[in-house]
Amino acid sequence: MRIMKLERKTKETEIVITLNLDGSGKYEIDTPIAFLNHMLSELAVHSLMDLQIKAKGDLKHHIIEDVAIVLGNAIKDALGDRIGLRRFGYAMVPMDDALALASVDLVNRPYVSIKMKLEKQRVEDVACEDIIHFIETFAKNIPCTLHVEILKGENVHHKIEAAFKAIALSLREAWSYDERRVGSPSSKGLM
Repeated sequence: MRIMKLERKTKETEIVITLNLDGSGKYEIDTPIAFLNHMLSELAVHSLMDLQIKAKGDLKHHIIEDVAIVLGNAIKDALGDRIGLRRFGYAMVPMDDALALASVDLVNRPYVSIKMKLEKQRVEDVACEDIIHFIETFAKNIPCTLHVEILKGENVHHKIEAAFKAIALSLREAWSYDERRVGSPSSKGLM
């Protein structure tokens, strides 16, 4: 089982995350940011990762950033040497008016491309720029290559939620094991 627990305590935040990449999508999310809680629950449900998060802090931006750091690092540690993984994953997710695409490569090189077309400053109780910052920080701490794009949509909530679901499905595919794979999923022999 790929299970990990990580904690981070700074002068700004206290974060505790426990996850199981081979779970069933159970979650317990407790941050003071309702929309972040909602997106993290979507990430757990659709990746089938069991996820527990307890986070508190001084500012929303700091909490969002530090949850992304700790969650990315917990996934990195749970993945271990990445031997036998499918490595690549991609998904296209509709949510009402929105359509999102995500593609991930679990190579140990961080690169993030985000094209979400978020015209508003805020969604629910979060600044839209903090959502983009979360995705970027999360991916860089795994580390992985992640491309996320909103192909269409009007409702900002729907666009972001479709993106998180697409990221979750992409990760689920990429971190699953390929029973035919022997060794590293790279022609270099090392990721």
